[in-house]
Amino acid sequence: MQRFTLESRPIPPGLEYQVSDRGRNPATIQSWCYQCPQLRKIRYTYIDAGASAQILNSVIYPSHNYELPLLGIDFLSFGQVKNLIVMDFQPLFQDEAYLKKYIHPLQTLHDKYPDLAQGLEMKFYDANQYFSKYLLFAKTDAETVKTRVFEAFKDYLNLYWQMLVQAKPLSDQSDIQRIVKAQKDYDQYSADRDPASGLFSSYFGHQWSERFLHEFLFEDAVPLVANAAK
Repeated sequence: MQRFTLESRPIPPGLEYQVSDRGRNPATIQSWCYQCPQLRKIRYTYIDAGASAQILNSVIYPSHNYELPLLGIDFLSFGQVKNLIVMDFQPLFQDEAYLKKYIHPLQTLHDKYPDLAQGLEMKFYDANQYFSKYLLFAKTDAETVKTRVFEAFKDYLNLYWQMLVQAKPLSDQSDIQRIVKAQKDYDQYSADRDPASGLFSSYFGHQWSERFLHEFLFEDAVPLVANAAK
């Protein structure tokens, strides 16, 4: 069953696909992007560097007339030894009413997967900003990724769809502008701190990586250089 009427969302020229021969293993990076009336940006990026690295990153942005959190997913495998997974409803606001409405429903799922909620330290981000206390963040093994992680992924996705279906679209322009600003702030915060930018640079070069970061992944962010110039 198709839940949403998806259409492709354009990716800037040259950023959809790239090949690198810099590392020990040749690497490719490929991205897909879609949109529908309820979700303004659904992006997926897959890096395939053979045995060295396998990475899937996805963020789903609701349309500006929904105040739902963003859905963030990361699956990272390095050398088939280090496997990291991150899944979360990423809150746009931290006030109690918002968290109760949009984050608290996650608790049951979070409690279902205690082995995937390891309370790992965040080195690059403030865990209290754009992350929920019910985030799944774990170092695990390849077998667990195929079983427990896949089950958790489906559960988180289904709950998100359920919340989206039940959500009432905003109609007041000031409420909508508040969401526009909050999503822009998220992009800026993420672009300034994303640890993957170093990985992108090592494979695909600094110039391409900066474009990828600011023109596709977090397109509403302003590069730090431009910010400094202001």
